[in-house]
Amino acid sequence: MTRHLLPLALAAAIAFPAMAGATDLPTPPRIIVSGEGEATVAPDLAVLTLSVMREAKTARAALDANNDAMAAVIAAMKAAGIKDRDLQTAGIQITPRYNYTNKPDGSQEAELVAYQVTNTLSVRVRDVDKTGEILDKAVSLGVNQGGGIAFTNDNPAATVTEARKKAVADAMAKARTLAEAAGVSLGRVLEITDQNIRPAPMPINAKAFDAAAGAAPVQAGENAYNVQVTVTFELK
Repeated sequence: MTRHLLPLALAAAIAFPAMAGATDLPTPPRIIVSGEGEATVAPDLAVLTLSVMREAKTARAALDANNDAMAAVIAAMKAAGIKDRDLQTAGIQITPRYNYTNKPDGSQEAELVAYQVTNTLSVRVRDVDKTGEILDKAVSLGVNQGGGIAFTNDNPAATVTEARKKAVADAMAKARTLAEAAGVSLGRVLEITDQNIRPAPMPINAKAFDAAAGAAPVQAGENAYNVQVTVTFELK
C-alpha cells in the first residue's frame, strides 16, 4: 500500500473543512508561545564607506581632482591586500556651490563659486585586524567626507542556526511550564514561524580619525544574531 503524506498546512485544511450546511467541528485546544534565542560570534568582515570630495571652479577641474585623489585611495586599498571584488563605487555626485547676497529689493542674487564632486567607495575588509590601518591610509590620501564601518560576518548561517535552536528550546520550555500549570499535556506541534534579527551596524565617522596619529584604534567586538520563534502546540 502506498501512503501519501500531505503538507501540514494542507492536512490541517482538510481536517477542518468549511462546507456549507455542515456542522462546524470544534477547533482542538491549542497553545501559542514565543521563544527567543541569541548566539554571538566575532565579525570576520568590515565594510567601510569612504568618500572623497574635491572642489574647483569648474565641474571638469573638480572631477579631475577627485579622480586623482580616489585613484590614490583605490591603489592604497589594493596595496593593502584588498581584492577588486571587494571594491565598489557606491556613487558619484557633482554639486554646484553658490554664494547668496541680498539685494536692496529684498531678493537674493546667486553667484556660482565652485563645483563639488564627491566619490564614494565601498570597501570590504576581510582581515578585520587591518581595518584601522586601512582607514588611516584612506584618510591620509584624501578621504574627507562622512564614511563609516559596519562589522559583519561573511557567512553567519551556523551562528543563526545556533540561535534558532535556542529559540525553539526556549519556546518548548515555556509551553511545558504553561501546560503543567494548567493541568494539561502538550500534543504535537502544529506550526512554527521564526524571524531573524541581524546585528545593527556600528557606524564610525571617518573624519574622526587623525592620520598623523598612526593606525586608528578599532575594536570589532562581537555580533549578536537573534531569532524569535512562535510555536503552536496542540493540547491533549
